Amino acid sequence: MGGLMGRMSTCPCPDRAPCPPQMPGSLSTALRVVGTSLFAVAVLGGILAAYVTGYQFIHTEKHYLSFGLYGAILGLHLFIQSLFAFLEHRRMRGEGQPVRPGRSVALCIAAFQEDPDYLTKCLRSVKRIAFPDLKVVMVVDGNGPDDTYMLDIFHDVMGSEHSGSYIWRSNFHAQGEGETEAGLREGLARVQALVRSNTYSCILQKWGGKREVMYTAFRALGDSVDYIQVCDSDTVLDPACTAEMLRILEADPHVGGVGGDVQILNKYDSWLSFLSSVRYWMAFNVERACQSYFGCVQCISGPLGMYRNALLQQFLEDWYHQTFLGSKCSFGDDRHLTNRVLSLGYRTKYTARSKCLTETPTRYLRWLNQQTRWSKSYFREWLYNALWFHKHHLWMTYESVVTGFFPFFLIATVIQLFYRGRVWNILLFLLTVQLVGVIKATYACFLRGNAEMIFMSLYALLYMSSLLPAKIFAIATINKSGWGTSGRRTIVVNFVGLLPVSVWVAVLLGGLAYTAYSQDLFSETEVAFLVSGAILYACYWVALLTLYLAIVARRCGKRQEQCGLVFTEV
Repeated sequence: MGGLMGRMSTCPCPDRAPCPPQMPGSLSTALRVVGTSLFAVAVLGGILAAYVTGYQFIHTEKHYLSFGLYGAILGLHLFIQSLFAFLEHRRMRGEGQPVRPGRSVALCIAAFQEDPDYLTKCLRSVKRIAFPDLKVVMVVDGNGPDDTYMLDIFHDVMGSEHSGSYIWRSNFHAQGEGETEAGLREGLARVQALVRSNTYSCILQKWGGKREVMYTAFRALGDSVDYIQVCDSDTVLDPACTAEMLRILEADPHVGGVGGDVQILNKYDSWLSFLSSVRYWMAFNVERACQSYFGCVQCISGPLGMYRNALLQQFLEDWYHQTFLGSKCSFGDDRHLTNRVLSLGYRTKYTARSKCLTETPTRYLRWLNQQTRWSKSYFREWLYNALWFHKHHLWMTYESVVTGFFPFFLIATVIQLFYRGRVWNILLFLLTVQLVGVIKATYACFLRGNAEMIFMSLYALLYMSSLLPAKIFAIATINKSGWGTSGRRTIVVNFVGLLPVSVWVAVLLGGLAYTAYSQDLFSETEVAFLVSGAILYACYWVALLTLYLAIVARRCGKRQEQCGLVFTEV
């Protein structure tokens, strides 16, 4: 497996002193590898056994209603995850020690065909960051006439004092058209000198993808700073974000990277961006907060993250040259950065005290393409991450197994119910999906103190109808490269993502028709359950849609009400 993932650094030392000699086949390492592997097999085997046997604790006559072992395992997982997320939030509220002076931080912004309004907001928020001598490096993926507007915005917002810019015909790995070797060497030197000698710097370079852009910023900085913060060009940063993440890294030398709370900037632009906003909050403040409790956050998000620069420089080349199945990787850059930190045995954390707002797709097709790209990187990085289970808490192994295999169990359940069950089984499944969604949403309302989180339960339908087939499609096309989502200045519509969704819908409709046709006559009891279930399901949707129209829909399209956070006023 290691050969598939590209080259790999193994030295865990944060400084540049040589590591003490290590025996790769040491007994302790071997025991941990064997132990975590057996634990992973036991977790997967236990879930698989519960699923296959279908053991039920209680059930009604003819099994119209039941509660089994598999459901209990999933319920227990959600409870434990929520509990440790709550404990981590309590720990966050107690963090407040001052940051030691003298630490240097560079903020690296990756930009590609950005919407001028979003880029302006991003740079204005950067200027408001409450951190002394923050170095800012913005690298634009493209150096043509259609890209120079971003340089103009940079100059307008950041000013000319202590700032510099350079339009580079090449990049670190590809010569520009007509560029000579001497010109390339001169360009490399100019980029490094520009970044290190200016507080604010902007570089336009030959197109090469987001990873190429990030590499330029990291390579040009070298060892000139202690920490590197990452940011996307559609992100609005809270003034305290840098200090709060730095606080986590300074408090524990064994933490190699930390991420912040990413919320949605264009929350009320559409129903899709609103549902994404509640999903984002759940993903960061429950799922990643739980991971943070055990020091194993598996993805430090691109809009807001910070790394120890000594570590980053150590694996920079291996990160850039990552390959999978013989192809160079060009997406999943942030997740692989996180995995590289974890591979060295360092912990990764999350803090809700560091916040930002970022743009999310408002149209279904663009959102679907984004989710497909993220799913590709998730499954690819899952394999890489599995190599380092033994270096971290067992929770990382457990959660990776549960979340990695859950979609496949769910797809098998759906197909079985739609083709081998009864109409009541299908309706009961839909009711159960929404019930779990309501329970999670209710907990989120309590944890966040915001009634809007109740709409998180609506996201369950989006997951079932679109994300499940997108995940399978992502696996089938895992080596297909590209940014995945187009630049925001020019939106490119890609209909390919509709293919798996269309197939999935056809499969479900075919199964429903088959079940309805092949089922025997309904008994009186089954009719009663069907009528009651249908009424309950309809009442749920009527109630939630009414609340949505009353609370959310009236705010959509009103840009001045996009969010109530102070740092959006830029």
